[in-house]
Order: sequence, then C-alpha cells, then structure tokens
Amino acid sequence: MKKFEEKTITSDFKYKGRVITLQVDEVLLANGKTSNREIVKHPGAVAIMAITEDKKIILVEQYRKALERSIIEIPAGKIEPGEPPEATARRELEEETGYTSSNLQYVQSFATSPGFADEIIHLYFAENIEKMTKKADLDEDEFVELMHVSIQEMESLVENKQIFDAKTAFAFLWLKDYLKEA
Repeated sequence: MKKFEEKTITSDFKYKGRVITLQVDEVLLANGKTSNREIVKHPGAVAIMAITEDKKIILVEQYRKALERSIIEIPAGKIEPGEPPEATARRELEEETGYTSSNLQYVQSFATSPGFADEIIHLYFAENIEKMTKKADLDEDEFVELMHVSIQEMESLVENKQIFDAKTAFAFLWLKDYLKEA
C-alpha cells in the first residue's frame, strides 16, 4: 500500500469537455473514514523553452479566460490522443512561434495542480531554433503575440506578474541557471 493511499469506492463523471473531464470520487481514507475528491482529468501538456542564437527567449502573450487577463508564457499546448509529448512540443513550437528545432531536449515533467487535477506538463528545451518559411496555423480559437526577451527582461516580467503561471516561472529559474553557464 502507498503511504496515505486513498482507495476509490465510486467515481461519478460529472462533465466531459474538449479539454477536461470532471469526476467526483468517493474515497476510503488512510484512517478508515470516507471523503469525496473532485478531480479534473487532463490529457497532459508540453511546454517549450526556446532560445535564439543571440540568447533571446521566445515567449507568447495570450488571454487566459480563467484568470480574466493576458499573461506571458513559454509556448505550450495540450497533448492530442496518441501523440507522443515530443511531437506535441514540436507542433506547439511551430504553431505558436513560427520556429522549428531539430533538437528538442526533454528536461522534466511535473504536476500542475495535484490537489485537484492529474495534468502533467512535459518540459522541453530547444536551442539552435530556425524560423520557418511558412508559420503553422494556430488553433482557430487561439490568439498569441510573439515576444523575444533577454533573461533580464524575463525576470522583470516575473517581478511585475506579467509572467504568472507556474510552468513559465519554473522555466525562468531553469533558463537563468542555464544562461549563467552559457
């Protein structure tokens, strides 16, 4: 048995959407009592830390309805059914930025909100990126503005909360360390 494991007694699927599924599980707790857990099921996502030859970091600004504001992020996107994370990373880099890379390096995977969601983000690093002659199309409901920033500019974006999501804050810390050595 896993430490503090919660055994599922029942699962009640409440909603199935294009991106997420919501279920409510009744669970048996480690102390023998029962409780309910609201769980958001997500297919997973990728995020890409892309850097140009002159050490500029590729970011995108987009509106996030859940926050009711625009934020600046590293390129990212949802994994499609049956799609390997590396293929998703390449596709999202091309769609959101118009850049491609023959050398995507896997960095790490992490849970985004483990208290209520099972989403895992797979983080990739791309350098020696090349501008595509024809940019891939964004999703029809996606609008982004491309940015090229230095690590110092990225730090300022974190400080003034224009970068506000965990994956991009994590990427900033990773890139700051990487560029210190470069």
